[in-house]
Amino acid sequence: MSFTSNYLVCEGRELHYTEWGAQHRETVIAWHGLARTGRDMDDLAAHLAQRYRVICPDTIGRGLSQWSPEPEREYCLAFYEKLALALVDQLDVAEFHWIGTSMGGAIGTRAAAGALRGRVRRLILNDNGPELAPAAIARIRGYAGNPAAFATVTELEQYFRTVYKPYGALTDAQWRRLTETSTRRLPDGRVTPHYDPSMVMQFTHHADDYLQWDDWDRLDIPVLCLRGESSDLLLPETAEQMRRRGPCAVVVEIAGCGHAPALNTPEQWALVERFFSAA
Repeated sequence: MSFTSNYLVCEGRELHYTEWGAQHRETVIAWHGLARTGRDMDDLAAHLAQRYRVICPDTIGRGLSQWSPEPEREYCLAFYEKLALALVDQLDVAEFHWIGTSMGGAIGTRAAAGALRGRVRRLILNDNGPELAPAAIARIRGYAGNPAAFATVTELEQYFRTVYKPYGALTDAQWRRLTETSTRRLPDGRVTPHYDPSMVMQFTHHADDYLQWDDWDRLDIPVLCLRGESSDLLLPETAEQMRRRGPCAVVVEIAGCGHAPALNTPEQWALVERFFSAA
């Protein structure tokens, strides 16, 4: 299944997104994690595109989207929510399902409880919840705020294989695609992950962004949480609270994964497809 690469200006910033299954009316928004790009959703999008139109954005400051000239103000969930609203409005999508990995799930939670309330029909959080473990946030900030740089793409791929080992089993081809779709070259010729390191300003200028229980308790739609069984970000006690309050999520643990499942296996696709098709 092929896709198209597209750009739109949202809130004055150029966003890049891929679109799959454009012939379908029913739509899925698939939003990536903190230091990643929309191309992480390729395998899932290719599968879902047999039935759905699938939109996979690059968040501002990631991938092929514009970097923010005001990072301290715009790298935060409030601005990402505005971008999501502008994106779906320009795409003329009235209602849709949402699946988000990590940060993408947090954007979905905020938007579904706020600016996109009544438009998000079903929400899937991929290893994300309304409260995240501080130690894991510190770990992610540690590598995301100081991105490694290497002389060769092969070396960068080995780095990705190490830092993203909790994604679970990826084939050699999947690791190569993950690398090549999230690589940029520095002025000195080295290669580094394709994002703006200033995006970690979110954690200093918007320190409580990922404490989302108020948003969670306002949700009135079905929610599925896919938790990596060894995730250090979404702790079991938080997942249990998610089952008991707010929308009372269905929580499914994904074996062999930590933070976060790569959404790259038929078993994971089936969980997603069954949940969305039950709407």
